[in-house]
Amino acid sequence: MSTLSVQLYSVRDAFAADPTDTLRRIAALGFTRVEPYGVTQNADVLRKGLPEHGLTAPTAHAQLIGVDQDPVFAVAAECGIGVVIDPYVDAEKWSAPADISATAAALNEAAAVAAKHGVRIGYHNHWWELESRIDGRSALEVFVDQLDPAVVLEVDTYWATAGGEDAPALLRRLGAKVHAIHVKDGDLATDGTGQVPAGRGRVPVAEVLAAAPQALRVIEFDAYDGDVFEGIAASRAYFSEADR
Repeated sequence: MSTLSVQLYSVRDAFAADPTDTLRRIAALGFTRVEPYGVTQNADVLRKGLPEHGLTAPTAHAQLIGVDQDPVFAVAAECGIGVVIDPYVDAEKWSAPADISATAAALNEAAAVAAKHGVRIGYHNHWWELESRIDGRSALEVFVDQLDPAVVLEVDTYWATAGGEDAPALLRRLGAKVHAIHVKDGDLATDGTGQVPAGRGRVPVAEVLAAAPQALRVIEFDAYDGDVFEGIAASRAYFSEADR
């Protein structure tokens, strides 16, 4: 359970209404790690709220391409965030090789800026990077070939599966490049509906975990039909059972 975290986007409504209480509730579920979003927008909350509730944030999401990056990395360094992950690049940027190369170049440049702050960067996929094929390979893997070694990946295994990819096989091919994985489950709807706690849907969660033993596990829900805190607790319980 030491490599288990939770993406705060899962509880975004509660976090927007009362961020401090939301962090308290996450800690009460037994988590010691979270993955924030909106690093600069939520800087004050993270600076105070993380240590107050015994939480750390080894990873976080923030837009990196086309923004002033120094403030993002400065806040990340201050809050002890080791890896800042760009959460998405629009689907239309993954069909042409030139666009894929441009995205890789932009993140390679961002990695150099991050290094000045003692921070690393990563990229998080959706389904379209796997659904798009370039000469028989997924656009994501074409992209990875062009990344600086300093840039890591957070593979969202739900979206990878929804994009038609064998997620465990993908993780094995990507190997040590995978720093973290988003663990979520459901019926693979690309609008995020129908998501369920880990182990109750169509994602081969056990095989996913076995394929990337080194990766930080980050529980996430894009949507949940019910109390999302209960869904997060149920996913955490899946890991407790798996560790027995």
